[in-house]
Amino acid sequence: MATKRPDTRAPVTPGDLDPVIHERVRLSIVSTLAARRQVDYLELRTLLGLTDGNLAGHLRVLERARYVEFEKSFVERKPRTTYRLTAAGRRAFQKHVEALAALLPPRGGR
Repeated sequence: MATKRPDTRAPVTPGDLDPVIHERVRLSIVSTLAARRQVDYLELRTLLGLTDGNLAGHLRVLERARYVEFEKSFVERKPRTTYRLTAAGRRAFQKHVEALAALLPPRGGR
């Protein structure tokens, strides 16, 4: 009979979850940007099924936190805004994911 090893992870507290990222829509935005180098505004809006106002508001919160940055350009005379995670945003997302993972029971048991 195998003995169960004690869980040595520190308990997760509410302070370990980033309130900027933890909100559902912003978590979706940051997760999408973490998976790709950059995403343009229209594609992000379509992928997440958001309205312009909803997406813009959440992007502003992430910009103020310096988790995302944007670049404006023109493609075939049409304006294009592209978003990407900053280094600080990537670190914050990684820390948030690690805190969420710490909430899960250890592998192989509860």
